[in-house]
Amino acid sequence: MSGKKLANPRTHKDWLPPHSLEWYAQLGRNTGQYQLPWHSTIAGPNAEAIFEEEVSSMVRNNIVLDIGCGHGEFTARWSPVVTQIVGIDITSDFIEAGKEKGLANVSFVVADTKQRLPFEDGAFDCAYNRKGPTSAYLDVGRIVKPGGRIVGLHPGDRLSPELSQLFPGLFEPSREGTPGLDKVKANLEKGGVLDRASIEIVKSVSYLHESLDVVKICCFGQAPTIYEMVVNTCMPDIEETFERHASERGLAISGEAYLVRVSL
Repeated sequence: MSGKKLANPRTHKDWLPPHSLEWYAQLGRNTGQYQLPWHSTIAGPNAEAIFEEEVSSMVRNNIVLDIGCGHGEFTARWSPVVTQIVGIDITSDFIEAGKEKGLANVSFVVADTKQRLPFEDGAFDCAYNRKGPTSAYLDVGRIVKPGGRIVGLHPGDRLSPELSQLFPGLFEPSREGTPGLDKVKANLEKGGVLDRASIEIVKSVSYLHESLDVVKICCFGQAPTIYEMVVNTCMPDIEETFERHASERGLAISGEAYLVRVSL
């Protein structure tokens, strides 16, 4: 299944490690939002849909915390049904974009989840973490009232392994073991809520629509120079590999997510 070795964008001087603080800051400066730029169709089960349904049933008439809110689109979505909702994120440009929404019962705060969160004990009825930092579990149990709930959704450790097999060099191989899951569990334990938590592993298949989606995944959040490098040096090979392995539905890639549920 392994394809032709392609140029490694991580050797470019402008490359930033994905999901590092510098990477988020650059994404915030360049776009002002956290929005996936590629197109795909999920064949199911859809962990995102499961998560959204659980959040919808949890937040009504409550005071809610949105952890890792990005530019606040998902936060603002709940304005009509919540009493109040607060979104936190470490990227100030995302927070400023959220504040521009101007909704009376929606607010946004810059916060570092590796530090004590800037809220009083029991300030919230419930909280959710939509692909935000798992370090939030260190303190979120303190600020959610007893009897409240915390729901989290996080990328799994086996995320799109086909990409590194089909486009070696362009993508790094999947990590050995389950470091992501181990980190979730460790932070839940340090936060004193592991014994009240369950973690469900949701596996799925998605289909990328076109070869350019491969480039967009590779270059997400990177400087335009990275995108130009990949297109200029790799595009013919990407297109050829994509067409050879894609079905009528698109190029199949595996997905995995961790659904965290905590009852306090």
